[in-house]
Amino acid sequence: MKMRPGAQTGFLLCGKEWTDGEALEVRSPWDQGLVGRVTIATRADARQAVNHAVAAQRRTRALPRWKRREILEEIAAALLAQKERFAQLLVAEAGKAIRPARGEVDRAILTFKTAAEEAVRLGGETLPLDLAQGAEGRWGIVQRFPVGPILGITPFNFPLNLAAHKIAPAIAAGCPIILKPAPQTPFTSLALGEVIVKAGWPEDALSVLTLDNTDTAWLAEKEDRIKLVSFTGSVKVGWELKAHSGHKRVLLELGGNAALIVHGDWPHLDEAAQRTVNAAFGYAGQSCISVQRVFVDRAVFQSFLWKVVDTAGKMVTGGPGEEATDICPLIRSSDAERVEKWIAEAIEGGAKLVAGGERKGSVITPAILTGTKPGMKVRDEEIFGPVVCIEPYSDFEEALAEVNHSRFGLQAGLLTRDAGRIMTAFRELEVGALIVGDTPTWRIDPMPYGGIKDSGLGREGVRWAIEEMTEPRMLVMNGLGPI
Repeated sequence: MKMRPGAQTGFLLCGKEWTDGEALEVRSPWDQGLVGRVTIATRADARQAVNHAVAAQRRTRALPRWKRREILEEIAAALLAQKERFAQLLVAEAGKAIRPARGEVDRAILTFKTAAEEAVRLGGETLPLDLAQGAEGRWGIVQRFPVGPILGITPFNFPLNLAAHKIAPAIAAGCPIILKPAPQTPFTSLALGEVIVKAGWPEDALSVLTLDNTDTAWLAEKEDRIKLVSFTGSVKVGWELKAHSGHKRVLLELGGNAALIVHGDWPHLDEAAQRTVNAAFGYAGQSCISVQRVFVDRAVFQSFLWKVVDTAGKMVTGGPGEEATDICPLIRSSDAERVEKWIAEAIEGGAKLVAGGERKGSVITPAILTGTKPGMKVRDEEIFGPVVCIEPYSDFEEALAEVNHSRFGLQAGLLTRDAGRIMTAFRELEVGALIVGDTPTWRIDPMPYGGIKDSGLGREGVRWAIEEMTEPRMLVMNGLGPI
């Protein structure tokens, strides 16, 4: 596969590169330089990919667990050997700073290693069934079987690791998969596809298709031979996709406006400020668990606020390929303009911009707001930009209510040393995960990951994704012999 800067690369159809067709230009979010051109797949290509996936499912289902583990381990080893290549792809097409780009490669390696371990743990159980008169001698076996062809749809912000979270559990489960990457970041996913085929996964069981939105919707909603759709992206698109997907299983990871509570008994405010800055402004806030709302005990509010301001002011803006760079561009200039507009609307509504919020092209300096209130987009919506709202509270129950005052519920963070408050928050907060002693942005890839309300449906994390990609099947045995 050609990956030279400015070259045209084809999509992967059944493990092979196809370059015939209309091309899409991919440009750097940092300087708008041409990264390369990628051939756009068509609906006919998608139909062919499904044909091959359906034909491949008997083969992938029959792959022994040791072979699935071997393939996944080989993929992880190849990513480690090509770590800098993949990191540079993330820098070029995603505008991600080089240090977190390398971190994303490390995360993808862990994802594939975890899937290798889970592939050999995928088992079942034996059940006694002689539980009523007349059932003597009967017993059962439950095993999990792959659901069939899977469609994975991934966004731009983590084009390697989020692709890994679709592909790795599919391989472990024995399911063929078609991956549709974001148009802004196709090259990383295509390079990953190349690695997977070389590792020994059947070619017919993998396609990476650069489809447009219309053909993607057709594939997700109308192609009944696709048995499961795993989508990471916007709320509007995700729920529309589910509404029109018929009998398919649909997994949705749709983001949020993550909240952090800082209680007055937390002794490490300097560290808390540093973690908050990293969690709010890393990759320009373009993460679904980026810290967007912080509720701080009034007793430490002013101290914490100015520690955040001071820490954020030390962040370095520069080219994403430079080792010192902290501040990255947003993926599109239109996104930067939207974030700038939302900040202005909040100020007009009475909020105070304490620091940052200046836009230059696609770069926005870390914006710290206070005096925000429900009804403002910076509080209610997912801003997906480098903006954090920091507000005081007087009562812990009030802070919990503020966190829950959201249509999202992905993850929340809590800084307190009080076990009672921790358990109260765990019971009361309407989120998929509560992170105690850190920000809600913390995640390790083997853990179950997903949310409630408008944050989605189902869970990622390799073991949980494997369960979604398989179905239990019951075998009942009559030990008494023929009747």
